[in-house]
Amino acid sequence: MKLVLRYFLRGLIVIVPAAITVWVLYQVFVTLDSLVGLPYPGAGVGLTLLVILVIGFLASNIVTRKLFEWTEMLFSRAPLAKIIYNAIRDLVEAFVGEQRRFNRPAVVELDATSAVKVIGFITRDSINSGVLAGHVAVYFPQSYNFAGNLAFVPADRVQPLDIDPTQAMTLIVSGGVSGTL
Repeated sequence: MKLVLRYFLRGLIVIVPAAITVWVLYQVFVTLDSLVGLPYPGAGVGLTLLVILVIGFLASNIVTRKLFEWTEMLFSRAPLAKIIYNAIRDLVEAFVGEQRRFNRPAVVELDATSAVKVIGFITRDSINSGVLAGHVAVYFPQSYNFAGNLAFVPADRVQPLDIDPTQAMTLIVSGGVSGTL
């Protein structure tokens, strides 16, 4: 009976992540396909990738760049839209932009005894604001979630990690199950 249970649990370990991944990808494909309205499977994904590529080209082109700068200015100044637009733009820029911000993993000591440590990413080297002077900004992604916390930590309690940022993010997002230190 123990052998059967072990096989069952091992099967769950293989099937559950694969099934959820396939389901999420399927939902993305179906949603994009339904938005495009073409009868060809995958046309929505292909068209989306093509549109992103063309917009990237046009935004880089000296002739059409002004149009995109004007659009960005419009979103950046509209009362409610600027909060949403700027936050999302900064987040995307932090991951894939020219000046990536989540590329400096660090270990932060949460208590004076150094007994509790948390892995995060240094996003700002210095804070020059009153009570936060001498602190650095460290972002802590949450495990099994697409969220995180920002903490201002005394600089002497933050130790940069000499690991690839992708490994650090994998380690954090997986709750310490995946990735290496």
